[in-house]
Amino acid sequence: MENKSHALAAGAFVLAMLALLIGLAVWLTRDNRVLRVYELSSPEAVTGLQPQASVRYKGVNVGKVMAIGFDPQNRSHLLIRIAIDERPPITHSTFATLGFQGITGLAFVQLDDSGESQEDLVAGTEPPPRIAMRPSLMAKLTDRGEKILIHLEESSLRINQLLSTDHQNKLMSAIGNLGQAAAGIAELSNHAKKELPQLVHEANVTLKTMKETSVRVGLSADDARASAKAFKVVSDRMTEKGGTLEKMAMAADVMGASGQTMNIATLPRMNRAAEDAAQTARQVSRAADTFSDNPQSLLFGIGTLPPGPGEPGFSVMGAKP
Repeated sequence: MENKSHALAAGAFVLAMLALLIGLAVWLTRDNRVLRVYELSSPEAVTGLQPQASVRYKGVNVGKVMAIGFDPQNRSHLLIRIAIDERPPITHSTFATLGFQGITGLAFVQLDDSGESQEDLVAGTEPPPRIAMRPSLMAKLTDRGEKILIHLEESSLRINQLLSTDHQNKLMSAIGNLGQAAAGIAELSNHAKKELPQLVHEANVTLKTMKETSVRVGLSADDARASAKAFKVVSDRMTEKGGTLEKMAMAADVMGASGQTMNIATLPRMNRAAEDAAQTARQVSRAADTFSDNPQSLLFGIGTLPPGPGEPGFSVMGAKP
C-alpha cells in the first residue's frame, strides 16, 4: 500500500512538472503582436522555404511564413501567406525576394521597397493584399546558367583553337621575334649610351643657337614695332585735317581750275594770235614775192600793174616776157 502511495505521488509530481513545462513553453512562445497578413505569388520555386520561416524587412526580422500552397488564380504559381508586425512600412512599391541563410539551404522571405510609392498597402481584407514577388539572385543565376554554359563552351572552343599546333608555332615565332626585337633594343641602347655625350653637346649647341636666334628675333620685333609706330605717326599726319593728303587734294583742285581757265581763256587767245601770226607771215611772203618780181618798186612805187590775160587792155606785146 505504501509503494502505491509513493508511485501515485511520483506520478502526480511528473504530471505537475509536465503541466508546468507546457505552461512555460506556451508563455515563452506567446506572441502578443498585432500581425498583418499579406500574400506573395511566386512563379519561381521556393526550395528551402518552410512554414514558420522568418520574414525580414531590409534584414530585420518582422514576421513569419504562415502557409505555402498553390495560387488559385494561377496554378503555375506558388502562394505564400506571411504575417508581419506593424513596424515595417508596407507600400505599393514594396517587393519580396527569396533569401538563403548561409550554407544551410534554409530560405526566408526578404522584403524591400523601391521607394516609387508612398501609399500604404492596407491589410485586413480577405483575400489579403498581395506583395509583388521578384526573382532571387539564385533564380536569376539559374535562368542565365544555360547562356553562361554556352558562352563557356564557346570560350573553351576558342581557347582550343588558339592552342592548336599552327597557332603554337606562330606564337613561338612571335616570341622569337620579340626576343630579336629586345636584342635590337639593347644594342640600340648601348649605341645610344656611347653617342649620348655627343648628342648632349650638339643639343646644347642647338639650344644656344636657338637662344641667340630668339634674341635676334626679339630685337627685330622691337624694330618692327618701332617702324610700325613711326609709320602710324606719318599715316596720322597725312590723314589728319590740313595734312598732306588734304593739301594734295587742294593742289589737284587748283590745277584742275587752272586747266579749266586755260581751256576757256588762254587757248582761244593763243589760237587767235597764231592765226594773226600766220596771216602776217602770208603778207610778208607776198611782199617778198612782189619785191622779188619788181625791185624798182622800192624807188618808184608799185604803180599801175598792166592788165593780165583776160583783162581789158591786155596785149601780148604789153605782157611781160
